[in-house]
Amino acid sequence: MPLISPTHKIEEKNTAGKLYVVATPIGNPDDITLRAIRTLGEADYIAAEDTRKTGKLLSYHNIKGKLVSCHEHNEASRAESLIEKIKTGAMVALVSDAGTPSVSDPGYRLVQAALKNNIRLVPVPGVSAAISALSVSGLPTDTFTFVGFLPKKSSKRNERLEALENEAGTLIIYESPKRILQLIDDIIGIMGDRPGVLSREMTKPFEEFIRGHMSEISQSLIKRNAVKGECTLLVSGNIKPENISFESLFESSKEIEKQLEVPGMTPSVLARKIANEYGLSRKKVYEKILIIKEK
Repeated sequence: MPLISPTHKIEEKNTAGKLYVVATPIGNPDDITLRAIRTLGEADYIAAEDTRKTGKLLSYHNIKGKLVSCHEHNEASRAESLIEKIKTGAMVALVSDAGTPSVSDPGYRLVQAALKNNIRLVPVPGVSAAISALSVSGLPTDTFTFVGFLPKKSSKRNERLEALENEAGTLIIYESPKRILQLIDDIIGIMGDRPGVLSREMTKPFEEFIRGHMSEISQSLIKRNAVKGECTLLVSGNIKPENISFESLFESSKEIEKQLEVPGMTPSVLARKIANEYGLSRKKVYEKILIIKEK
């Protein structure tokens, strides 16, 4: 018996007055659920982040739907008109360019507007770049923190990284290929040279996973003419060796003073060595070493 048949309807025919939040592929157009295809095919309106990109996906799956734009620049005003359509019985499906709407993508305002108007929200789950990358990372998956995109401004980004420094779970960060090297450098400076994975162009022809410490991932990228494609960076959580704390390492300054006497051992080099060995912030270790040196 065919999977999609009258006895296997994903939704009842009476689907009016609801907002469907539909996950779409992050690259490979075949990574879409049967339920998502049915929902998009039955929707009266499809609210899309980019109507051109969504139009290509619909065409690939032979779906004909009325597309309306709903992106970060018009979402507030568009939400009002879409809510009115739903109130009059229209079925609206919300999609983003890739993955799940409102997760580091437009859609949050429309979802909020629907809740305020007592409109039923229906999730149609599917692909998520964060979970896809985590599943093959080899890093702990029992606890993780989804960070999404960090602030573009350096000072704000570093503040956020410092706040995340002591998180024990795996960190999942989205970043532009233009800023990924700077992000990795900031992570090393604040959190130390932790293990991690950079996933690039997931589910696409040039899919790649670069594994190793942050410095090793950085060196791999530096050797290239350019870094291209969507990037998801996973960073190991703060797992310090047992009974080791920042304070205990510096209870006595004699060892630090002794290390600084070694030829070529500058405060910067020593800070990197200690930070990497104990999974500490290079910045904080460096500041402590300078204080000991001055004394």
